[in-house]
Amino acid sequence: MEALIPVINKLQDVFNTVGADIIQLPQIVVVGTQSSGKSSVLESLVGRDILPRGTGVVTRRPLILQLVHIDPEDRRKTNEENEPKKNGRLCRGIDGEEWGKFLHTKNKIYTDFEEIRAEIEAETERLSGSNKGISDEPIHLKIFSPHVVNLTLVDLPGITKVPVGDQPRDIEIQIRELILKYISNPNSIILAVTAANTDMATSEALKVAREVDPDGRRTLAVVTKLDLMDAGTDAMDVLMGRVIPVKLGIIGVVNRSQLDINQKKLVVDSIRDEHAFLQKKYPSLANRNGTKYLARTLNRLLMHHIRDCLPELKTRINVLAAQYQSLLNSYGNPVDDKSATLLQLITKFAAEYCNTIEGTAKYIETAELCGGARICYIFHETFGRTLESVDPLGGLTTIDVLTAIRNATGPRPALFVPEVSFELLVKRQVKRLEEPSLRCVELVHEEMQRIIQHCSNYSTQELLRFPKLLDAIVEVVTSLLRRRLPITNDMVHNLVAIELAYINTKHPDFADACGLMNNNLDEQRRHRLKEMPAGVPRDKAPAGGSQSAPAGEQTEGGTGSWRGMLKRGEEGASSDRVTLQTQIPPSPQRSHAVNLLDVPVPVTRKLSAREQRDCEVIERLIKSYFLIVRKNIQDSVPKAVMHFLVNHVKDCLQSELVGQLYKAPLLDDLLTESEDMAQRRTEAADMLKALQKSSQVIAEIRETHMW
Repeated sequence: MEALIPVINKLQDVFNTVGADIIQLPQIVVVGTQSSGKSSVLESLVGRDILPRGTGVVTRRPLILQLVHIDPEDRRKTNEENEPKKNGRLCRGIDGEEWGKFLHTKNKIYTDFEEIRAEIEAETERLSGSNKGISDEPIHLKIFSPHVVNLTLVDLPGITKVPVGDQPRDIEIQIRELILKYISNPNSIILAVTAANTDMATSEALKVAREVDPDGRRTLAVVTKLDLMDAGTDAMDVLMGRVIPVKLGIIGVVNRSQLDINQKKLVVDSIRDEHAFLQKKYPSLANRNGTKYLARTLNRLLMHHIRDCLPELKTRINVLAAQYQSLLNSYGNPVDDKSATLLQLITKFAAEYCNTIEGTAKYIETAELCGGARICYIFHETFGRTLESVDPLGGLTTIDVLTAIRNATGPRPALFVPEVSFELLVKRQVKRLEEPSLRCVELVHEEMQRIIQHCSNYSTQELLRFPKLLDAIVEVVTSLLRRRLPITNDMVHNLVAIELAYINTKHPDFADACGLMNNNLDEQRRHRLKEMPAGVPRDKAPAGGSQSAPAGEQTEGGTGSWRGMLKRGEEGASSDRVTLQTQIPPSPQRSHAVNLLDVPVPVTRKLSAREQRDCEVIERLIKSYFLIVRKNIQDSVPKAVMHFLVNHVKDCLQSELVGQLYKAPLLDDLLTESEDMAQRRTEAADMLKALQKSSQVIAEIRETHMW
């Protein structure tokens, strides 16, 4: 059992060296209001004046105080503490020599306790200022003495209500949060200090202790200033637990007065006077109160508490050691062979980039589509739906069609609808497919760019160690993509230009559509003939059937010919009329005649049946041919993008990276490790070393020593 507290002290030392607070070690936390006597209790336990004293807020930074008992006849304990030296010689001294050590001053030895107090004050002012400010950065102090018991104590700033000096307005909240930070540790014992000359029921220390320890299983109450109670009163009921019961007990002590401190009264003399006071005032409770009994009780409680916490502490240390080992492995080892490392990183990045496109990457994104899957979505969902949403006759009005037909006939009226009007209009509609096609290329290019970031974040974390190499890789890949973009755009542009270069009216699908439309027109003609009244000569009936067609039309306008279909549409016109809405601008002067050459053509009139039929036929032909071209574009654009952009980048990526980056003059610069990564690796290595050492320290304790 006696070996447990030194073990915890060693663990505390180990983790203090790395400045970590990931292990919640068992310790005693002293809590109380200002001027409740906390510092006096601690000095009584140490047996020396080591803490700053005065009025108001004196303790302004947490003080982690480790008391280490040394046996003057057995120097092995001194050797276990790395044999503290002064002026190059081992501090062995004579008959119970005492000394102190601060963590922030490394191995410096303090044998003058006045110097220890001055160092605490100086270190406090270094971070907290000189005008009552506070800080949560702890001061670590070790005291070696034959007159102390093994303890680990934490002295905290006293609970206050009103800010003074440079203290912020929320000083009460800050101190409260600082106290809760330490006492919330389930492995801590709370030493709640309350002055005897105040009402125990209003104890702020017990109140804050109950917030984190409602059952009181790890709270010990200390009643100070027993000698300052009003005449005719005593603390008997309080010490007996009749006022507020505390499971770990209530211990009363007598502090040195400020006059005693000013007169340099020794702590040893104070303890002797305390014992005399208890024998006189509380004879039945004298053996269960006082500073010496408090020290023994704290030692016993802490040892039993450590015993209970040790199994969980072992598990916690082992788990953390495994985690930090994994973290350190992820940071990688310092680079020895830079040439091989550079080639390995380049090759791995290129492989991960290609695997992300192929869908075989090690890290598969689950939140959104990425890589090849997104490219597939762009081709068949985004691009495909965009093309399908393009109206074959969008932006094309009846006036546009009629104007194109008239412009194509020249000065003489035409017997047939000119073929050039169809080509002119269908090219105009096909041209509209170019913009969504180029947008498809742009979207794929953007996704290829996003894959770079994906590989950097998830697949090749080693690159994060070398920010210059990562930047260089990004620049090379981006440059490659940038060079391929205009080439791919040109190809897509050419695909549309190819469709515009030759309007193939003999396309099988287009011929079938023309034939179907011819059959529909013939059917309409036969239907009209049946409905004609009796007595009307058949030669006056609307033409369009094969029986009444001239021989020239039979030769030129067969079932598969669009020209024959147009002719049938012209001959099958009825007497229906459609109004063409074109307004004639009013004449500026009524007395003058209207100049017809100034009037827009066509003037306001109704569309003839032939004009209406011509427009309808042309629109049907445009729609039929447009759908054929759209189908071709929807199939050929993704193929072109894959060949000229995606597959080309996949095939050339590694050779491009090697050619641009794998050069001897660039090795040192590209493999310069980031300071942040180097620092994190160092911190992880130090923490892993501390955890491994802690595991060894705990492993040295035999079960017989524990129980």
